[in-house]
Amino acid sequence: MTPIPTARLLPQALGVLTAAYSAALVLSPRILAKPCKLTKADGSIAPEVATVIRAVGARDVASGLLLAMAPYGPARRGAVAFRAAADLGDAAIFGSTLPGTATRLKVAGFAATWGLLCAYSWRYAG
Repeated sequence: MTPIPTARLLPQALGVLTAAYSAALVLSPRILAKPCKLTKADGSIAPEVATVIRAVGARDVASGLLLAMAPYGPARRGAVAFRAAADLGDAAIFGSTLPGTATRLKVAGFAATWGLLCAYSWRYAG
């Protein structure tokens, strides 16, 4: 049996990390709401904001698990493409709609970096 090169595990590792972080968002929307400046003055989160964050979290749990479990080859490449597109789409939305320039740059920059890292992992997806 030939050992799997470590780099081939990058897409799977990104999938596991995405799913874990996203599950945390579903459980505690504050994790994303606070850095996005989407909390109320008292630090609470409006129910509709929590709902949207949980929905994005659920999407990302599913796509992260798909990326982690997709077999090497076309299925994993498709999962990588979806994951990168979702993160880059998030970056575009956060970068154009969040309150405050510094907040937009910080949150969109994080999402874009993760999306680009996922896109880079394409080369190891098969």
